Amino acid sequence: MTLVLGGARSGKSSYAERLIEACPAPWTYLATAQAWDDEMRERITLHRSRRSGDWIARDVPMDLPRAITEAREPVLVDCLTLWLTNVMLAEADLSAASAALIEACTAARGPLVLVGNEVGLGIVPDNALGRRFRDEAGRLHQRLAAQADRVVFMVAGLPMIVKPSSENPGNPS
Repeated sequence: MTLVLGGARSGKSSYAERLIEACPAPWTYLATAQAWDDEMRERITLHRSRRSGDWIARDVPMDLPRAITEAREPVLVDCLTLWLTNVMLAEADLSAASAALIEACTAARGPLVLVGNEVGLGIVPDNALGRRFRDEAGRLHQRLAAQADRVVFMVAGLPMIVKPSSENPGNPS
């Protein structure tokens, strides 16, 4: 399992796609975004346009743990923070959902790359929901990073290896 974190437009998704594409096809893309407005529809279209026909795309705004568990091929999850948003806005049991996600990730049958937005580096949000989201994202990322074989932080399109793979510590991919 590889966790890829970074800010908006840091190159997280394209880097994660390249990691999965290094595995034999087909690949599964588990998308958590919901197209609530034109700007998000454009982002989704951009992401789809980068992917070849070897990708199996599934929209899983809420039931991400089950989708990970069911996948038999290399999996890319994009993104954890949108999934977290969906769970929080649905007022679902966040603790149970996060535990189920971590369990599914650690039991994944093949290569798994998770993408998440690092939202804790900016200003403190001015409202309780924003602060709770920032804190919950940080907690989720910490728990997943502890389980991950490798953690990568993206800055300006460049991967910074935070936790190298124990299988091949010198391999930055």
